[in-house]
Amino acid sequence: MKGPRMTALRILPLVILVSLGVAIPFRARLHAQGPVTQGSETVAKPKNSATSTAPDPAAAKIPSEYSKKDVPVNIPTFRTDALNVTVDVAVLDNKDHFIPKIPRAVFRISEDNVPQKVTGYSVGEAPMTIAMVIEFSQKFESLYGAGWRDVLNASYGFVQMSRPDDYIAVIAYDMRSEILSDFSTNRQDTYEALQRLRIPGFSEANMFDAVTDTAQRMQDIEGRKAILLLSSGVDTFSKLTFDKTRKAIQDAGVPIYAIGMLQALRLVSPRGDSMEFLQADNQMRTFAKESGGMAFFPRFYAEMPEIYRTVMEAMRSQYVLSYTPSNQAKDGKFRKIKVELVNTETNEPLPIKDEKGKLIKYKIIAKTGYTAPRPVE
Repeated sequence: MKGPRMTALRILPLVILVSLGVAIPFRARLHAQGPVTQGSETVAKPKNSATSTAPDPAAAKIPSEYSKKDVPVNIPTFRTDALNVTVDVAVLDNKDHFIPKIPRAVFRISEDNVPQKVTGYSVGEAPMTIAMVIEFSQKFESLYGAGWRDVLNASYGFVQMSRPDDYIAVIAYDMRSEILSDFSTNRQDTYEALQRLRIPGFSEANMFDAVTDTAQRMQDIEGRKAILLLSSGVDTFSKLTFDKTRKAIQDAGVPIYAIGMLQALRLVSPRGDSMEFLQADNQMRTFAKESGGMAFFPRFYAEMPEIYRTVMEAMRSQYVLSYTPSNQAKDGKFRKIKVELVNTETNEPLPIKDEKGKLIKYKIIAKTGYTAPRPVE
């Protein structure tokens, strides 16, 4: 009896190590890669001169009728480098419902307190390109813990509310951001990516680096785009500072819709009202406001469906305004934008009434500014 029992005790640790060895090294390899910067897994397809097709130096040159010195001097030349600015605007009532049918004439855009002429106006629903940036750190989301369940429920819930023609990418971050799936309308790709959120790898949460990396990858994507940030808002180890992250987000121009996680756990945690969490919420509010998005801090899961609906409506149903700034200087400076609704007859703030003729409070969601380009030498 002693022999078989000792044999079983020796075999049991081997079985446990083998079972763990399948998951842990695999997760470690994924994190060792860091953000994917090349190849088919890139979240965006940024312009890169290194990957563009270069002309063959050995190819025969196309003959020209003129040399540089022979070009007539009286031929007029035209410049097409005028700066144009596009602003996505959502007008929401006191219940965060999108207010439709607002005419173009009542929109007023000011840049650095100087009124601008609106040259482009459109409204409607369009497919979205959405990057889900999900905090998945051992700091808060231990396996089968409440934080882990909240993150998974929020992630799956948002995907279920999306439309079939929306492009969705999934990015998880702890010490580094990791692209789990590229932009795709195939929801199977998205769900398979979310299924990998099982064992957190590190106890760091580098939100600044992850959000900046994603926003910069997406800045050259055309069409309606946004970042859905599911995070505690805590940053522990990023290379970038808060101020540098703010500037990068402003430059990228990608709206961020932030959902602060772990709010319910703070009610029962002795650290729930600590400065760390208060600062985390403020950081997420700032990123959302300055990028033209919104921030939510739900304490109960029952709030999530309404948040999903608000986010989807704000993302998809927007007024797209464009203008040519009166200040065309390419000085690389930040310029503040303010969007208002104005009564054209009285030049006062426009009152909006509901179907019963009652005045309603409304808010305007738009980015707060942009950085002018620098001169190209």
